Amino acid sequence: MENTEFQRLPAEELFQKEIDALIAAEKEPIPTGWKMSPRSVLKYITGGEVNGIEITPKYIGNDRLVEIAIATLVTDRALLLIGEPGTAKSWLSEHLAAAINGDSTKVVQGTAGTTEEHIRYSWNYAMLIAKGPSKEAMLKSPIYRAMETGTIARLEEISRCASEVQDALISILSEKRLSVPELAFELPAKKGFSIIATANTRDKGVNEMSAALKRRFNIVVLPSPANIQTEIDIVRSRISQLSNSLELRAEMPNDELIENVITIFRELRNGKTLDNTQKLKTTTGVLSTAEAISLLANSMALAASFGNGKIEDYDIAAALQGAIVKDEEKDKIAWKEYLENVMKKRGERYRTLYKECKELNR
Repeated sequence: MENTEFQRLPAEELFQKEIDALIAAEKEPIPTGWKMSPRSVLKYITGGEVNGIEITPKYIGNDRLVEIAIATLVTDRALLLIGEPGTAKSWLSEHLAAAINGDSTKVVQGTAGTTEEHIRYSWNYAMLIAKGPSKEAMLKSPIYRAMETGTIARLEEISRCASEVQDALISILSEKRLSVPELAFELPAKKGFSIIATANTRDKGVNEMSAALKRRFNIVVLPSPANIQTEIDIVRSRISQLSNSLELRAEMPNDELIENVITIFRELRNGKTLDNTQKLKTTTGVLSTAEAISLLANSMALAASFGNGKIEDYDIAAALQGAIVKDEEKDKIAWKEYLENVMKKRGERYRTLYKECKELNR
């Protein structure tokens, strides 16, 4: 679907043609509340072809993990996706909800400011004061709406929520009912209701989930891309999508350029060169696949807006500097050592990029 007005469309609108094709071709049993069968959801996520329509891969990685996630949502268990920043937890969560329900917009964004009302319900206080508690005065949370419609709600960054907010989920996930004592009413969840939550391993210890809450989830750990080629494929695919969505009027980065950026990110992220011959200082930033995508998209914007439309090493160097040097003192030293001890020695392929990066890192 072409988007000419909004910055970002939800997945079910952006990939509506693919979802409609999978629904039209469906031959497998469809669980209650779902739009398509688990096999079709898997094809939507991992890619394939149906009736001559190409289904683009939304998640490139271990298909078995996607199967486990989908199978969890067939049962009455909630799903928790855990991983490092940039491992496509939110991306997978959104696309699972889009394929299963055709609606990925029932979302609670976990933050330090998230309250129990965001999980359950709140009130229109003007109506509450005027007429007292009533269903008309109630402001339903995304989770409440998912329960009454038998669909999936998403809870992003659950470990950013305070413990008492997290605990509001325990009774919902255990009893599949939500109590509204002001109305002497209990909302039973319809078949098909579930929750997909995401948690960032970098936030471990911020608001650690209780054992009681963890037991109510099936946990799927999403790893960083296993090898450089997988990461390159992910970046290439997402950059192509972003280029169209954001109307970045620049040439797509070539494979060599993408590989150079991913190589730098992987080496600084892992603290060693890809051939394991040299140890390196790591940086304070995550340098995830998502950040590599953002870096290349930004470089395309630079090239289109202030260059000739073709990404140059000058554009990449500026973006690398911003992505890598988060802590001015520590990261600048690590980046400078990498430039001199690794990039400088890699010859012609990195020579211009090395010079541009060195100039910015003085």
